[in-house]
Amino acid sequence: MEERDLTASDVLYVLRNGFVYKEAKPAKQRLLYVYAINSPTPNSNKRDVRVILIPSLQAPAAKIISVMWADEPMVGG
Repeated sequence: MEERDLTASDVLYVLRNGFVYKEAKPAKQRLLYVYAINSPTPNSNKRDVRVILIPSLQAPAAKIISVMWADEPMVGG
């Protein structure tokens, strides 16, 4: 997040106001899925921020995998 100049408040904003545009992918653990949530934030200068996360079966909890600019290509896993 620091490399991309994103803050925890950006992540919280995306979680509250974002949308899932693509179908979820199965996670490595059975019954869990990986979601990509996108939304512009007040601090992002109208650029979409993407949060990759896995919601827990014991809500309200989730594991945040990555936070990135949505217009940057995903690299790696």
